[in-house]
Amino acid sequence: MSREKIVVLDFGSQYAHLIAKRFRMLGYYSEIALPSADLKVFENAKGVVFSGGPASIYDEKVPEFNSDILNLDIPILGLCYGHYIVHNGYNGKIAKAPVGEFGFATLNLNPAVKSPLFEGIEPTQQVWMSHQDGVMEMGEGFEVVGSTKDCPYAATQNLAKKRFSLQCHCEVKDTPCGNQIFQNFAKYCGMETNWDQDTVLATILENIKKDAHKEDGDKNVLLFLSGGVDSTIAFALLNKALGQDRVLGLHIDNGFMRKNESQKVADAYRKFGFNNFIVEDASKSFLKAVEGLTDPQKKRMAVGENFITVRDAVVKAQGLDETKYMLAQGTLYPDIIESGGTKNSHTIKTHHNRVEGIQKLIEQGMIIEPLKDLYKDEVRAIGKKLGLSDELVMRHPFPGPGLSINVLCSEGEMSAEDKAELAKAQAELDGINIDQFCPHCMEGLVRTALPVRSVGVQGDFRTYRFPACLAFERYEDGFYHLPAAWDKIEECSSNITNTAKYLNRTVIKLWQRPDLKDEDFSLQKGYCTKDRLDQLREADNVVLENLHASGWYDIIFQHLTITIPYASRPDHTTFVLRPVCSEDVMTARFAQLPQDLLHKIVEEISKFDFVDAILFDATNKPPATFGWE
Repeated sequence: MSREKIVVLDFGSQYAHLIAKRFRMLGYYSEIALPSADLKVFENAKGVVFSGGPASIYDEKVPEFNSDILNLDIPILGLCYGHYIVHNGYNGKIAKAPVGEFGFATLNLNPAVKSPLFEGIEPTQQVWMSHQDGVMEMGEGFEVVGSTKDCPYAATQNLAKKRFSLQCHCEVKDTPCGNQIFQNFAKYCGMETNWDQDTVLATILENIKKDAHKEDGDKNVLLFLSGGVDSTIAFALLNKALGQDRVLGLHIDNGFMRKNESQKVADAYRKFGFNNFIVEDASKSFLKAVEGLTDPQKKRMAVGENFITVRDAVVKAQGLDETKYMLAQGTLYPDIIESGGTKNSHTIKTHHNRVEGIQKLIEQGMIIEPLKDLYKDEVRAIGKKLGLSDELVMRHPFPGPGLSINVLCSEGEMSAEDKAELAKAQAELDGINIDQFCPHCMEGLVRTALPVRSVGVQGDFRTYRFPACLAFERYEDGFYHLPAAWDKIEECSSNITNTAKYLNRTVIKLWQRPDLKDEDFSLQKGYCTKDRLDQLREADNVVLENLHASGWYDIIFQHLTITIPYASRPDHTTFVLRPVCSEDVMTARFAQLPQDLLHKIVEEISKFDFVDAILFDATNKPPATFGWE
């Protein structure tokens, strides 16, 4: 039986699938389709949503769009890039906006216009923006529903045509009224609720059975178990669908695990009753695979390809018949999106589960990914429905490459191009007006563009830029003053990254060895070695133990400790603390930890003799990703 549905057209946005997920969470079945889709795709569709995307509508290369979709006699809602598509379709004008918006903005509704999209919503709302273009002239028959300080046509409608468009991303958590907007749109479309968790679980289990059934017989499944939430729940689903005798979990200690992590993972699985897994120590193999690499993408690909190499070796050592085994992964939809896995999306970073060796297996139909259409919060809900304990379901995410992607690497030398861009970044930072803090905080403020690059995402594109480092008053014990108002820090951070072309993060200096001056720091030669990983493990363990003891582990989404090769000597390091709060991974805010907890963590880490400085990453996503690689 075909279901009524809302169709989401994916123009390549990082958030496209999140739109579909939101409707499903509200109880409305939704599907993703290409903008070039034939009109047959819209049979039983009650409404259509156009997603955002990385292109500019006036670019030479833009996603192919079937303009006949605009002639459908059903409601259409355009978001960001979709906002432009809607207005362009009715002779509106789109161009680069005088001021781009990245992050929070305030939407003020027009009191003179009543909109079914904003029924029951207060006239002033926080919304999440990520755009550089804008509507310069509205399409024919449209009226202004709402605007922001820098965007006069932030919300518009043409009721005669059943068309709505928004500049903001109401699919992300940071637009709090987003769910109500989608609820109102579904109501306007005449949709009835027809989707729930039981249906999702049943569909996943049925798909696993179908994917494991081949013409030459039913296949067994081998799954890489990182110990993280995704692979654990994928493991539980495979066991439920196929039975433990057809599923083998392989936990590989790749040398990039947290302190004592592999032992904790094995103990947790046995405690729950999983006995169909083995643990393989392949740390030497993985360290060799990343030896001497500094490029983050090459590191990720080396780790991903080595998983296949180790998998093949384990299959051989275990005497498994390869013709009877498929490979399973705990891939989530954000992994696919950030790897450029949809037709119009831009690669943000290459995930280890989308490297060449994996792609070949996917093409051969030898990969099972039970969670590939889900987001983290959906996965956790499925885990709880399966009866898994909070110990397994609520663990912080831990990617397959582990700590390897938290170790920034460098040859110790900057290219001429990097030096030139760093100088531009410093000039930008010096020229930005920082007036959020009191006169006392501003005394002696030092602004530094650090000579390392980190990955970010701005306007659905990957950026690889420098972090801005702010250092307030320094005390004799090496600690720095930290302004008490986190909202002022967040405002300052957003202002820097929204204004600057060569900066995509803002970090705050928390501590520096008392005997070191700023000029003692320089870019050091450093690779992903056991010594640097061991340093990182110790600092990371300090953070996690304090988060658990304080109860903050269960409040935040994830904490990453990053080590960067910016120190006084090659065997020393600077650590970056990166706690984040998120619902769906696609957007995040840095976690506003209590200052006494932060002070305690820094105090303990500073006792390690290899630590030169400790920083705090005060950047939201966007413009920064969770990790630095």
